Amino acid sequence: MKDHLSSSEIRKDAVQSAVEAAATTVGQVTSIVTHAVKDVAGAVGGFATEVFEIRDSARRAREQNQS
Repeated sequence: MKDHLSSSEIRKDAVQSAVEAAATTVGQVTSIVTHAVKDVAGAVGGFATEVFEIRDSARRAREQNQS
């Protein structure tokens, strides 16, 4: 006996596969964006730390020059 799939079940399977593929793609893109935001935040934070250190060094140099 052959299994026969109705056209409704075939459409349901196609829609299910499309939704699963879309969910996987959204998950991958979300992961990429999340990592990119994390990397950018780390780079900006590192830059800000360097700016604070430069500012502090300049302040100390000015204080030593005035003494």
